[in-house]
Amino acid sequence: MAEKRVFSSDKAPKPKGPYSQAVIHNGLMYISGQVPLDFETGMVVRGTIEDETRAVLENIRTIVEGAGAGMKDILKMTCYLADMDDFQRFNSVYREYFDDEPPARSTIQAGRLPMDVSVEMDAIVALQ
Repeated sequence: MAEKRVFSSDKAPKPKGPYSQAVIHNGLMYISGQVPLDFETGMVVRGTIEDETRAVLENIRTIVEGAGAGMKDILKMTCYLADMDDFQRFNSVYREYFDDEPPARSTIQAGRLPMDVSVEMDAIVALQ
């Protein structure tokens, strides 16, 4: 059985709780839920759904690229929105990152997200 390896990028926000930024196993990287945190300040990015979505996707990109992969290698995203009324605006930013052959995706409305943010996302990435 392949060994589980914890992965962390020094250029992405550190976890705020007892979890790993990402875990690698059998050529796949599982990225924990990312919220819109500013890497340099550690503070939540407050703004429009577009601002928060972009911040989350940039943090995910940093983790993915830190592992030697690219956004095209993301197989599956799970997206949590505080308000599904933001879905179209969220999609407008999401599309900027995945315009060609986007990953599989689930999007749900969550009752409440950590730190009262508007969006959280996790990802599964192929590292082969």
